[in-house]
Amino acid sequence: MAMTKAASAAAKDFAAAGVGGVHLAWADNNGIPRSRVVPIAGLADAATRGVGATSLFAVFDSHDAITYGHAGLATPSGDIRLVPVVDRLRRLAGQPALAWAPVRQLTKDGEPWPYCQRAVLERQVAEGARRGLEFRAGYELEFAVAPAGSADVVTTPGHPGPAYSPHALVGLDGFVAALLHDFAANGLRIGQLHAEYGVAQVELSLAATDPVSAADDQLLARQTIHAAAYAHGLAVSFAPLVGLGAAGNGWHLHTSVRRKGRNLLDGAASTPEGDGAGYLAGLLRDLPALTAITAPSVPSTLRLRPGYFAGAYAFWGVENREAPLRYVPGTPLLGTDHANVELKASDASANPYLALAVVLAAGMAGIEDAPALPEPIGEDPGGWTDGERETRGVRRLPADTAEQDAALLASPRVAGVLGDELLGAFRAVRASDAAWAADHTADEIVAAHLWRY
Repeated sequence: MAMTKAASAAAKDFAAAGVGGVHLAWADNNGIPRSRVVPIAGLADAATRGVGATSLFAVFDSHDAITYGHAGLATPSGDIRLVPVVDRLRRLAGQPALAWAPVRQLTKDGEPWPYCQRAVLERQVAEGARRGLEFRAGYELEFAVAPAGSADVVTTPGHPGPAYSPHALVGLDGFVAALLHDFAANGLRIGQLHAEYGVAQVELSLAATDPVSAADDQLLARQTIHAAAYAHGLAVSFAPLVGLGAAGNGWHLHTSVRRKGRNLLDGAASTPEGDGAGYLAGLLRDLPALTAITAPSVPSTLRLRPGYFAGAYAFWGVENREAPLRYVPGTPLLGTDHANVELKASDASANPYLALAVVLAAGMAGIEDAPALPEPIGEDPGGWTDGERETRGVRRLPADTAEQDAALLASPRVAGVLGDELLGAFRAVRASDAAWAADHTADEIVAAHLWRY
């Protein structure tokens, strides 16, 4: 009842301000945002009864093909309800006639639907609370910019570089100004924004918050960036790769864990200790399985190459930007709250709710089990010999869909987070993508995914 009243009040205010409709948004198992738009007058009803959608969205692959390879969703029959999370409702500053809200996916009877990714993350956050743990999470978003209508980014870059130079962004002044304005108006806090290392690449960081809000923010940030780009004659790509020879787009995921207000990742010797070390060790132990969720697409595996700051090998380091797990310590200047772990093997093809859910689960398992944390590595193992990597226990992360699937199934700590139904749908989608990729070259794979994100 309270949610219905809140929706009715919001709808009245938004309608008076000229808002005509609301995007009810979620991300599928390929990390692709999907939505249904309802008229503003229908928001209260949607908040009460939801909006109908096919259950087959759980088995859409990256190319909008529907796979029937999962037994639980093997026919075109079935319907679910999309229920907006009204307290996350936002008017879109860059699309002022529209508002936006994330959804929960429920059965027709209003019961939890086992394929709802947001619910998976909510369960992990609740499990953390049961153990007395509180998490913070924040994303760094990398994307490439090109003139609208471009076939690719490499031949028609949206800015000329140099990387990290203010000169690179001069031609994007209007776009950058819109990002700063629209993010603030949409309730998103930017830590920083700059021209990044890749071709026509821009990066911005979102302020850390609770994990569910962080996943919601990631979806809202995409909508905000795409709208600002369109308004300025640009197109953006969040795809893991925009060209085979170019640095890819990572969506680096930063997390930290607290107990009774204390950041467990803060260590006196600039490395985590005790339960903080357990959290990091848990991530490292399950890293191959984690990347099957956090970097799951075929272009993701092409991106995870040595020498590209993508994190191709399974190890951790202190402020090592080649490490897939980069420990960022607290300092006297920044404070203990700053200590966190960055997962670099993460990109826009990951569903943000699932990515955060499996990271939290692996970290909590590490706190529980306290696996040994090896010494940090400060170098790039990609320059070592095979023997040197073997001696240090450093192995390559899964390099294709089959290896990712095997790693996922080998870790019940990660696979079990999704539940049997969602795991089955997720694996079917990955298999469908792999079957498509088997008939295409690497260049064709990159091109086909470029504007999907």
